[in-house]
Amino acid sequence: MSHATQTRTHADLVVDVGPVAHGGHCVARHEGRVVFVRHGIPGEKVRIRLTDAGESSKFWRADVVEVLERSPDRVPHFWHAADSLRSWPHGHPPVGGAEFGHVSLERQRLLKSEVLAEQLKRLAGVELVTEVEAVGSAAARAGTAAHTGVPGLAWRTRASFAVTAGGKLGMHAHRSDQVIPVQDMPLAAEGITSLKLWDIDLQGIERVEVAAPANGSRRLVLLAPAPGTKAKRISAIIAQLPDDICVASIDPVTGDLKQLKGRTWVQESAAGHEFRVTGDGFWQIHRDAPETLVGAVTGFLHDGGFLEAGAVVADLYAGAGLFTAALADAVGTTGSVLSVEGAPGTSRDARKNLHGAPQVEIVQGKVERVLRHKPRNFDALVLDPPRAGAGKAVVHQLVDAAPRAIAYVSCDPASFARDLGYFQDKGWALQELRAFDLYPHTHHLETAALLTSRG
Repeated sequence: MSHATQTRTHADLVVDVGPVAHGGHCVARHEGRVVFVRHGIPGEKVRIRLTDAGESSKFWRADVVEVLERSPDRVPHFWHAADSLRSWPHGHPPVGGAEFGHVSLERQRLLKSEVLAEQLKRLAGVELVTEVEAVGSAAARAGTAAHTGVPGLAWRTRASFAVTAGGKLGMHAHRSDQVIPVQDMPLAAEGITSLKLWDIDLQGIERVEVAAPANGSRRLVLLAPAPGTKAKRISAIIAQLPDDICVASIDPVTGDLKQLKGRTWVQESAAGHEFRVTGDGFWQIHRDAPETLVGAVTGFLHDGGFLEAGAVVADLYAGAGLFTAALADAVGTTGSVLSVEGAPGTSRDARKNLHGAPQVEIVQGKVERVLRHKPRNFDALVLDPPRAGAGKAVVHQLVDAAPRAIAYVSCDPASFARDLGYFQDKGWALQELRAFDLYPHTHHLETAALLTSRG
């Protein structure tokens, strides 16, 4: 950190909050310099605290510490630890993970729609406004958490925590190594919060991850021990957990799992199937996400005539096989599904989950390599890549595979819009797009798109 940065950090300024931008902040300006402001709402006048502000930096970052002119869409934040207005007066920044908690849910979805539209226009040249849809219980009952009356809580079936130097459960501040102790996590499902991990002495542990399946099956706690932590210390932690909890340790370097109590995986249910998901393997974290996304993807492909009995399809970045199972149901035993996943452990899960479907071929490896070595005349491809997106090389490989259609699921509007631009450069076009609010009170959203060739 430069001397200039040190002298500017934690200085306060007054600014007018401008438009929302990708990443959970809004754009403001101070003496011509762009300031990315978190915890504000467009149109507000606020006092901000600079958190990253080198004199030579092209832009600064800041948190709102006082609202001088309030938006009508501002609501009391439901979580004290994530509330900038409460945290900074106590001498520390808020935890990350609920950066839109001060905004009404309706306005949150409008802000996310604006971000998606801006990314599509800037990175793909597409002018399109897409409604961000509420999902599942949020759509039916406004997602109200009974214990607080605040909508949009208790949706996370996965949660990751840090641990303070004193052994208390905590979370990181945004873009920081600082760990802030927490006494609750309102976005987490009851299966996670009921463990009351904040009451346990976690000395000797660096990270804790919890999976609480939406179907109510056995929960799994993953502990990442610090180097040198003795088995006796870990046993003392396990003894404070309920008897029906499974526990495993995870090596923070290799990611290897070690069974400590019960099994090292959880059982999830979705779209009429059961799925084994090992340890920290990928699974959609919102309780209603699997059904929502499967419905969107299969709806696109079925309505377009690309998914029917006997079709040849592929599920790329397949994880534990969520989309693979639905595709296998649709194409039947006369069709075929190529399911590709790069992570060895998750690919093994997919093999177990789909062992009864003879039309499915599970392959562990990089998508571009597998497509090159297993060419087929695909009717459709489904891809759900990591947050970084597929990238130009993979997009070109997908186009070269010459499918009739591609369903693209994304958790990042910027990488999706960038990849859409690559598809367009190769003669493909966006036919349909839906957006879902699968991460209420955060800036994140999920999209599902149908792409077809213009040729």
